[in-house]
Amino acid sequence: MLRRELGIMAAVLVALAGCAAQQKAPGTAGGAVPGVTETAIKVGGVLTKTSASGYSTKDAEIGARARFERANAAGGVHGRKIEFTGAEDDGQDAAKGDAAAKKLVQKDRVFAVLPVHAPNFGGAAFLEQQGVPWYGWATGPQWCGTRTGFGYNGCLAPKPGSGSQTWWGRQMADLVGGAQGKTVYVQTSDSSGSKYGGTTISQSFAAAGFTLVGLNSALPAAAPPPDWLPYVNKIMTSDGGRAPDIVVSIIAGTKFNVGLYTALKKAGYKGVLSDATSYDVAILKDPATAAAMEGVVAAPMFEPFESSAPEISQLRADVERVAPGTPLTQHLAIGYWSADIFLDMITKAGKDLTRQKVLDVGNGSYTYENAGFGRVRYPGDHNEPNGCGALVKLEGGAFQVARNLKCFDNVPLK
Repeated sequence: MLRRELGIMAAVLVALAGCAAQQKAPGTAGGAVPGVTETAIKVGGVLTKTSASGYSTKDAEIGARARFERANAAGGVHGRKIEFTGAEDDGQDAAKGDAAAKKLVQKDRVFAVLPVHAPNFGGAAFLEQQGVPWYGWATGPQWCGTRTGFGYNGCLAPKPGSGSQTWWGRQMADLVGGAQGKTVYVQTSDSSGSKYGGTTISQSFAAAGFTLVGLNSALPAAAPPPDWLPYVNKIMTSDGGRAPDIVVSIIAGTKFNVGLYTALKKAGYKGVLSDATSYDVAILKDPATAAAMEGVVAAPMFEPFESSAPEISQLRADVERVAPGTPLTQHLAIGYWSADIFLDMITKAGKDLTRQKVLDVGNGSYTYENAGFGRVRYPGDHNEPNGCGALVKLEGGAFQVARNLKCFDNVPLK
């Protein structure tokens, strides 16, 4: 009997030792860290691939894949390849975004979530509660004040008193020969992200020396209005009965901007039209759309594809290798640079990878600079933008670099 009991105890000790070995070695298959094995790190993203407004960020998936494939071809990170599962579609619905985040973490067991490029992303609270790092374009307030969300551009919806970006206004002032005596009107939709963007961008232009003559957030976000005339009339008389020098559109969707710009040009507007989303090759494919957008100055938060910078040449080569002939888009760049930052963080986190170690790196005086997107500085950028951006202009059916990427100091948001 004693011999039998000793045998059972030995078997139990062996089993316990095996469990302890797994806990001490999270990099092994079936270990304590979800999505991490000795040879791979699993990640997946959440994008708005379909929406009622026609707005889609699906190209971010190609950008992320291109950057990961280059990393994998070079041997991965500390010997582990990136296993990219692709991206879930939130349909621009917050509830679907929350469900997508939960699927990725609980069912697919990813290590991190990226790229996240969804204006109404609803999974932020869940990822924060679970301690899961996530990366993407920080367009809404759900990114700000977290410890787990790392926007490649910082936080675009800072709270009053935090740093607010100035680069758009300052780049535009340089483009138009100075801001002194020039006026700006900002049009947004009634979505929370758009309205908040209108507030921060208005202050960007004011900080650069422009005079703000209007900020209208009454435009419905669901679909372009059947009649643009009420909005156009306000714009065309906003500067003491005259049209402003610059109209800035903070609206997500080419259909909206085409409608607004067409109506403004029909009304005789001769000033500068500018927005954050019109740097899109799809615009060039339709003559009517290209005509409506001719002369528009777009404001990407990365170095333009037309640049000769080595980092952009590398991006073009990476995308061509993974998806030959794929047009380069703003959404693609966002996926690419989000992946680039993630790779830098996990490299610095070391071989014994855990989510907490990545968060410790990201929230511990983390600085990363790259001429392709500028710079990020965390934890500070959890609460303010990175302050970097460029300008491109649509001329003669092609985009031209109007101002190369440049970073500026932020100002406190009022």
